[in-house]
Amino acid sequence: MRRERTQVAIVGGGPAGLLLGQLLTQAGIDNVILERQSKSAVLRRIRAGVLESHSVDILRASGLRTRMDDLGMPKNGAWIVWQNRPAHFIDIARWTGRQMMAYGQTMLTEDLYAARAAAGSDVLDEAEDVALHGIDGPAPHLTYRRQGQDNRLDCDFVAGCDGFHGPSRPAIPSKLCRVHERSYPFGWLGIMVERPPLPDITYARHAEGFAMASRRTPMLSRYYVQAPISDSPEDWSDDRFWDTLLRRFPPEIAARIETGPSIEKSMAPLRSFVTEPMQYGRLYLAGDAGHIVPPTGAKGLNLAISDVYFLSRGLIAHYAEGTDRLLNGYSAAALRRIWAAQSLSSRLTRLLHVYPDDDAFTSRLVEAEYETLLRSETAQAALAHDYAGLPYLG
Repeated sequence: MRRERTQVAIVGGGPAGLLLGQLLTQAGIDNVILERQSKSAVLRRIRAGVLESHSVDILRASGLRTRMDDLGMPKNGAWIVWQNRPAHFIDIARWTGRQMMAYGQTMLTEDLYAARAAAGSDVLDEAEDVALHGIDGPAPHLTYRRQGQDNRLDCDFVAGCDGFHGPSRPAIPSKLCRVHERSYPFGWLGIMVERPPLPDITYARHAEGFAMASRRTPMLSRYYVQAPISDSPEDWSDDRFWDTLLRRFPPEIAARIETGPSIEKSMAPLRSFVTEPMQYGRLYLAGDAGHIVPPTGAKGLNLAISDVYFLSRGLIAHYAEGTDRLLNGYSAAALRRIWAAQSLSSRLTRLLHVYPDDDAFTSRLVEAEYETLLRSETAQAALAHDYAGLPYLG
């Protein structure tokens, strides 16, 4: 077995793991990233890329300014369009003085790979059978197999950035974990199409259900419709999807949507998931390894970035100042933002979707909540602040 050593072992080479590696490398902290899939497979993941201003600040500070500022599109907020009601713009620029940015996660991942290569470091991709050992003691290590070779990686700390199905979270004894989970009785049927997107993210609430228009690149649009969780992409032809989507948007917006053949189609269940705490011994979870939010509030990637921010500053303080105060407080600091994002995503999901068991009383309550949003500047400001994301406190 080949044996190596590093200061921080990072499990997972998605945006969370790559960004953590970038911030640690900038601070002179040695780190190794292990990724189960190939680089090409990681870059094929086409996912949302709506960045809070706080996320943009961190990415700029990490040296990723150039392409993001050139190709990213600043956004002042998002639209809610409601059947037979006035539309509402979640105006974060007005209420918070900040902007969001639309920048595709694939492009961000490409930037992070390029930054790691420029620093002379690789991602050890196609690392199989990764296992964590000794995380409850002072000398943890990982074992893995790569290119037919068994390897051992000794380290000071392990960062679990390996998503919901990775080995990091299960390494925490179940009796020491509290898992909070909620599944929703519907999913999002989504397609990707090579057509110009609408200028802003647009959420639609119709008697039939939810619909959404979002942007991936200037020539790549992503659209969703609420569908029964039992449906599969094969149940939805392109014609059926476009008919449903356009019916759920007001005619004046539907007329601006450019349809076309789908290049990707998927069915995504909606769920909320939080693990507490997000640290155990020398192991720290970040991103989807510790939490999942419904995509309604566009918080998944932003939470991964905020986790990495809190974790990186704790690790940097450990090595630069010899203090573990920030590391010890990592889980509490990260969870404050996580639960705030869960709250926003849950409220928006309830507001914008039709639930199978909704009765007339529940439907009227949801309508009343939207009427309050239309009439109350206090409610508008509160939603805008939540949508923009909490400051990085803790």
